[in-house]
Parts: sequence; structure tokens; C-alpha cells
Amino acid sequence: MSAKRRGVITQINANMVTASFDTFVVQNEVAFIMHGNEHLKSEVIRVRGNNAEMQVYESTSGLKVGEEVEFSEELLSVELGPGLLGQIFDGLQNPLPLLAEKCGFFLKRGFYLNALSKEEMWEFTPLVKPKDRIQAGQSLGFVQEKIFKHYIMAPFSLHGVLEVLEIVPFGKYNIKQRIALVKDSNGKESEVFLSQPWPVKIPIRAYSEKLKPSKPLVTRMRIIDSLFPVALGGTYCLPGPFGAGKTVLQQLTSRHAQVDVVVIAACGERAGEVVETLKTFPELIDPRTDKPLIDRTIIICNTSSMPVAARESSVYTAVTIAEYYRQMGLNVLLLADSTSRWAQAMREMSGRLEEIPGEEAFPAYLESRIASFYERAGLVRLYDGSMGSVTIGGAVSPAGGNFEEPVTQATLKVVGAFHGLSRERSDARRYPAVDPLISWSKYSSFIEEKQVKRGHEILHKSNEIAQMMKVIGEEGTSLEDYIVYLKGEFLDFVYLQQNAFDKVDEATSKERQIYIFGFIYNILESVFSFSDKDEALHYFQKLRQLFNGWNSCVWQSEEFKNSEQDISLLLDEKIEKEKVNA
Repeated sequence: MSAKRRGVITQINANMVTASFDTFVVQNEVAFIMHGNEHLKSEVIRVRGNNAEMQVYESTSGLKVGEEVEFSEELLSVELGPGLLGQIFDGLQNPLPLLAEKCGFFLKRGFYLNALSKEEMWEFTPLVKPKDRIQAGQSLGFVQEKIFKHYIMAPFSLHGVLEVLEIVPFGKYNIKQRIALVKDSNGKESEVFLSQPWPVKIPIRAYSEKLKPSKPLVTRMRIIDSLFPVALGGTYCLPGPFGAGKTVLQQLTSRHAQVDVVVIAACGERAGEVVETLKTFPELIDPRTDKPLIDRTIIICNTSSMPVAARESSVYTAVTIAEYYRQMGLNVLLLADSTSRWAQAMREMSGRLEEIPGEEAFPAYLESRIASFYERAGLVRLYDGSMGSVTIGGAVSPAGGNFEEPVTQATLKVVGAFHGLSRERSDARRYPAVDPLISWSKYSSFIEEKQVKRGHEILHKSNEIAQMMKVIGEEGTSLEDYIVYLKGEFLDFVYLQQNAFDKVDEATSKERQIYIFGFIYNILESVFSFSDKDEALHYFQKLRQLFNGWNSCVWQSEEFKNSEQDISLLLDEKIEKEKVNA
């Protein structure tokens, strides 16, 4: 390697260190602070004259002015290759279980490990032969990783049409061994290995076109799929106060959503919640494969007790890994929890850089940073004609549940769906606590549009009547309005809420949702005739009880059909009474 470029620390401000240099420095270049035997990883975030301002991804306690800094000539990158699935990394892609083995309970500062094992052998099957012409991102062959064919692709950094000069035969190889040699149109030859590095802040664009997301992503959460759908390759946000159930909803979504790979970025969340995720996922059985859920999950773990700057790297590391699996024609779901912590880290670094603050002291570029993150979601057509997608769902933790604060507002401008969690619904034990009165989606549901529209209308009218009853009392409400109120409450309790402890009710298939929502739609459209409000209330309570029992029946089982028959008989009774009274 050429002579290393070095600098000297001139200023230390918590996690921001300034170093002077006399050669050249590249923006976003990785630098290492040489502190005794420790090499502390940092990233150049601003260059001013001969001074480089760096955010340090480790604790800076004990650092001194005058200590040496070594510039690496590389951007902050991740290693992409077989062996990522089932792993738990920190924001810098250190494998945490292995790190814990080496360091014990307390992780050492400046101690870094390879993200992927250099010794593990992978059985490689070539798909091309010498003289074949390919493009960057196209498959040269594959290895079997867990339940997927992990395609080994031509390096994303190459351009134009590439000619395959050499390709190894079928056999076992590790990530250090060359598996192919390709040549670009300028005659430059490049080696290909089972893994390749990629800068985390640069999107992977090795595909033929990016398409508008239109197909619904089935999460099997009824309130989301039916009323506020998410598209495959789309974006959504999940803001809500502490304790409203964001993490639980994200975990259930990651388990049941119809995607191939799930990437979880625990970005600055409380250690207790992250530990819960780490303990739970290895033990959960994937309902689609009957194998451990962790086999198709990657967790990027960065708790609130870790250095603030590392939150930014964890978000970008997660989205880059998600894009990598999308390049294999897979559908990937990225769940970031929570982007508010990442924004707070940006605010902290912006303050140390002495930049002019925006609203609530967040940096003026907050909106563009959040937008650039969500823009990395998308549905793409690859060069071979297959489709892949990255769907991004970001949890937001606004202080005091205030959705008017800058992070929530900046997120709402760029996402396609908003699932606002409510403290009132959470306190009332209504799960999921997604508030149907404030949430919205720009995507289309698989439920008929007229049915969805009618559902929204009933919920809003029911809420208006409920608010009115708080003022004038139930006796001041007409029977007709009271029935509308009961219909709204009925829809809320039997359809919008799910029992996360019930094996059947915790997730509802697309076919079942279409069938049940159609059934409920007919009830909402029916005209009921009651003698008084008490009769109406008792009738809907009985109907609700029967429906809740129906929700726990296995789809299309004998029990399911019997429950449906009981509900239909109760409805027929009412319809007959209505005809008689008429």
C-alpha cells in the first residue's frame, strides 16, 4: 500500500474530533484515530481548509490533542456476500455474538472483526462461461445460503458491458478465493470474489429500471392491509408515543409479512427493547418455512447507550444490505426503529459543527436526509427481467406523541402510508393501536375501494357521534345515530383489533381479510330496526362476541363455518323482525 496519509488531532468536542492534515482528505472518508493500541474508527463529515472534522463511532474519552489520525482512502463500506442472513451486527457491521465471545460482556473500544467468515467454504455453482457478456449486478453463479440461492454478482462498481474471462468450476470456495475474472469495455480486468464491499451512503443502482410500487404488501395485520395498505417496494412510517406498541407491531409484521428477507435496524432504541428482539427472534418459528425466523432476518443493533454517531451508520448499513438482497430478485422489508434517534444524532453532530439550526435545533438538511433514506426503497426490474423490492417502514418516536414535531413532519412528506399510533387506543388496550381517524395511505388495498371507503365513513361518523354523546349524553342522541355509533365500534373491535396472543387471530391471510371485510360491509350497509338503544346495544354486543369467536377459528375449518352460520342466523333474525315491523 502507498504511504499512508496522516493528520494530527487539534480539537475534541465529545464525538466530534478535528484533525489537521497537509496532504488531501476526501469527504466521507474513513479515518482511524491512533490512541495507544486502539484504532478508533471515524468518518470525515466536513473539510475546511487543512482541517478535517470527523464523527467518531466510539467513545472519545481519554483522547488528547496531538494524537495521530490515519486516513484510510476508503468510504464507510459494508461487506456484501454469503453469511449475512441470521447475523446480528452493530452499525459498523461487527458481528456482535462473535465480538461478545472475544471481549466478554463489555465490548472493547476500537476492536473490529470481519463481518463475514473468511474460512467458511461455500458450494459455488457457476451460471456463466468464458466469453459471456454481462453487466454489473448480473449473476455469475450462486451458493446456497439458508433457504435462498445467494447469487454472486459482478461488482456493482463496474460500468458498461463486461466480458467474462475466467470462471471457476463447480466446487467449494471461501470469500478470499477468486471465482471469476471480468474485463470492461476499456480493457480493464477486475477480479470477482464471493463477497464485495460497497459504500453505505451510495445507493446500489445495478438494475434496468425502477418502477412505481402498486402491488400491496400483505402484512397480515388487518387494519394495515385493509384500510391503510403498504405497497411492495413502498414506504410507510409508524409514529407514536412511548409504550404505544411500535416495536411489537414491527416484530409481528416482520414475522408475518409476505416478504423473503427482513432487515431490522434497531437504531438508538432502549437496550431493553433491543435485547427483547435479540432474545425473541432466534426462538421464533417462521410460519412460512417452519424454520427459525432468524434464518431470513438480519439485525443491525445500535442501542441508545452506544455512541451517538453510530446511529447514522446503522441506518445506512441496514438499507445497503437490504438493497443487496433486492439485487437477487428478493422482496426485502427494512424496519428502522427508530428514525427519531437517528435524527437526534444528526442534531447533536450539527450542533457540534456549529451549523445554523432549523426548527427545534434540528439541522436545516433534516428533510433531505430523511427523504434520501426513504428514496432507497423501491420496486426494480433487474437486467434478467426478474423483480426485486425494498420496502421501508420507519418507526418514529416523537416526544410526548406530538406528530407536529420536525422528524414526523419531514417523514410524512416522503412516505406513502402513515400509521399513527394513539396513546388513547393503547391505554384502552386496543391493539394494534393504529388510529384509523388520523392514519392514511396513498396505496391501493386488495379490498374493494367502495368497501374501504364505507369503512372509513362509518368510523368517522361513529367517532363524531361518540364525541357528541360526551357532551349531550346518550339520551340526547337519536336511535339512528346511536346505531351508526355501534356499527363503528363493532368494526373497530371485531376487525381493526387483533389478539397477538391468539395463534389464529395474530395474523390474517389476504383471502380471509377479503371474505370477512365483505361480510362486515354487508352488516354496515344493513338497516337495523330496534325498539330502543338498550336493545341495539345488547344486539351488537352479542354480535361482537360471536365475531371474536369467529376470528379465532382456523380459516375454512368446520368450526369456522359453524361460527359463520351462528352469526348469519342472528342477522337473519333481525332482518325478519325488520320486515315484520315494516
